[in-house]
Amino acid sequence: MKTPAASPLGVALEELARLVGGEVQGVCEELLVGITGIREAQKGQITFLTNPKYAKDLETTQASAVIVGSQIPQTSKPLLITSNPSLAYARIAQFFAPPLSHPLGISPLAHVGEDCRIGEMVSIYPFVCLGNRVEIENGATIYPGVYVGDSVRIGKDSIVYPNVSILSGTIIGQRVIIHSGTVIGSDGFGFAQDGMTHVKIPQGGIVQIDDDCEIGANNTIDRATMGKTWIKTGVKTDNLVHVAHNVVVGEHSLLIAQVGISGSVTLGRGVVLAGQVGVAGHITIGDGVMVGGKSGVAKSIPAGEVVSGITTMPHQTFLRTRFLIQRLPEMAKQIRDLEDRVRLLEAELKRKKEDHGNK
Repeated sequence: MKTPAASPLGVALEELARLVGGEVQGVCEELLVGITGIREAQKGQITFLTNPKYAKDLETTQASAVIVGSQIPQTSKPLLITSNPSLAYARIAQFFAPPLSHPLGISPLAHVGEDCRIGEMVSIYPFVCLGNRVEIENGATIYPGVYVGDSVRIGKDSIVYPNVSILSGTIIGQRVIIHSGTVIGSDGFGFAQDGMTHVKIPQGGIVQIDDDCEIGANNTIDRATMGKTWIKTGVKTDNLVHVAHNVVVGEHSLLIAQVGISGSVTLGRGVVLAGQVGVAGHITIGDGVMVGGKSGVAKSIPAGEVVSGITTMPHQTFLRTRFLIQRLPEMAKQIRDLEDRVRLLEAELKRKKEDHGNK
């Protein structure tokens, strides 16, 4: 599918429909120059409706067109109808996003160590510090305040935002985005007990992040004790995620804010860990598993499961349990009433037996 060329004059709704594989309902007379929220949109912009609670805003929005799903609302607005409106929004937002420009070359205020290999069309900003034997491939952008340790490799077209630390030996793939404040390759948390003291275990492995990953702000991804901590292709992490030593995160998995993964855990392909999920060490989470927010995962989970709770249980069981928790005060009173009735019945039965024995 050929992507239409962006134009400052705008693009027809039909062109955007072809871009996302959708269809048009109604006539949009304006060329479209941007995309924004349904309440903020103005004439010449396209908006989107993915949440039914915003349906009431359809007739008051100033947008020239609206992206909708298969549930087509009653409206006089021109519509772009698609089976996946969220994906259509992402594609169209990318189309309208202005290209980022960077000053090419290496700033004289950057430090470049010995035997570094720097590709073409790179942007290395002031106050970047590159160690020895660093390799930065074509088109990569390194923002101010980034530290890159010895023997690190950063792949083609990757972007490293300000104040990131990438420690020695780390391998970063192509088109990887690393957001500010993240530390990659810090020592794993490894200590041996000697009485009341803790003896540090040297962390001699590396971190490898494969192509097309995006690492959120203030992540910490620890180097392996031996071998590698491995973030596979297409993984996306939110802010404030911790990945411990020797963890393997399978392709296209999602780690949401404040997830913490203990050492030597293996995640399969397409795993989703919601916010504040904690994972105990040395377990395996299978392909396609989804773990609900604030859950504690203490044992391995087979592929395809949806689990929640502390510790985790099948999601539907967790929902029923949560409903029962709300009723516990009422149920406790009912149990006390039943116990009182049983005691009265037992006393009555005992009295009748005694009366019968006295006759």
